Amino acid sequence: MASNSFLKRIDLARLIIAEFFVFLCITAVALRLNLAELITSSLSRIGMWSVLVLAMLPAIVSGIGPNFGVSLGIICGLLGGLTALELAYRLDEIVQFSPGILFLMAILFSLPFALLVGVGYGWLLNRVKGSEMMIATYVGFSIVSIMKLAWVFLPFTNPEMAWPIGRGVRVQVALGNRGLAQLLNNFLAIRIGEVVIPTGLLLSGALCALLVWFFMRSQTGMAMAAAGSNPRFAQAAGISVDRQRIIGTVLSTVLGAVGILIYSQSYGFLQLYEGPMFMPFVAVAAILIGGASVSKANITHVVVGTILFLGIQVVAVPVANAFTADWSSMGEISRKIIQNGVILYALTQAGGE
Repeated sequence: MASNSFLKRIDLARLIIAEFFVFLCITAVALRLNLAELITSSLSRIGMWSVLVLAMLPAIVSGIGPNFGVSLGIICGLLGGLTALELAYRLDEIVQFSPGILFLMAILFSLPFALLVGVGYGWLLNRVKGSEMMIATYVGFSIVSIMKLAWVFLPFTNPEMAWPIGRGVRVQVALGNRGLAQLLNNFLAIRIGEVVIPTGLLLSGALCALLVWFFMRSQTGMAMAAAGSNPRFAQAAGISVDRQRIIGTVLSTVLGAVGILIYSQSYGFLQLYEGPMFMPFVAVAAILIGGASVSKANITHVVVGTILFLGIQVVAVPVANAFTADWSSMGEISRKIIQNGVILYALTQAGGE
């Protein structure tokens, strides 16, 4: 009885994933892999994805479930980043923007897009109650496909973004020329031996989590949680369930826009066209692995899930490469098998059972 109660408290699915992560770490030590590099990469990857995983929280709490349509927010963030780079290029002869100011400009430019799109997306989800996850998946795939055409016709003229021949924006837009690459990673970075801690990157994720935590304890946040957990009771108490669902959708979309900019500065590129297609699956899998369900989530689930899922991604690749050294392509194949396998396992646990 005691062991069953213990397993129920810590969540058996989370325990299995944690054991798998520990097994990979032990294997990495046994294979004498570069642990300092693995720790540094894990911390960077966790910081990169933290806000995108956090974007799932308000969506789940408000009752729309895991937001597979967070691609909408990602597109808004990419538009904000491109707009900031274009403005900096056109004003180059008048004013020189520092990397920090340029990054803040990208966030500010993305917010109006995210707010407007979030309201429309929330209105759509209110029309399809009960099928939110399926509709969200189609919406996410559709917007990425539509934007493949938009990236070709949008009037960006910055030579760092546009194709040198023809028209349209490049598949990847480098951020290093403007000093944006690794901006947060290098801010207040701490080196302990060979391990580099990206303090600024981790602090940015922690700040966003703190703001969401405060919001969830506000009157609006509690009303949103009530509408998500028990819509009939919330409606009887005078709470507009549809309005709270839209608020959760807007907040999720905004976090997606901010999250992709934090991700991109760490990665060093803005990834367009196919780039945002499968990002929602990683974010959804991470929060589910952390112990969330389709109707219940908190900040702890975000933190634990991000650490476990992204930690597994980082450690699994060199471990797989060590066992498949004779086959050059097996490392990438193994990474995809492990990543998609963990995603599949997370989705099977979506009900919280």
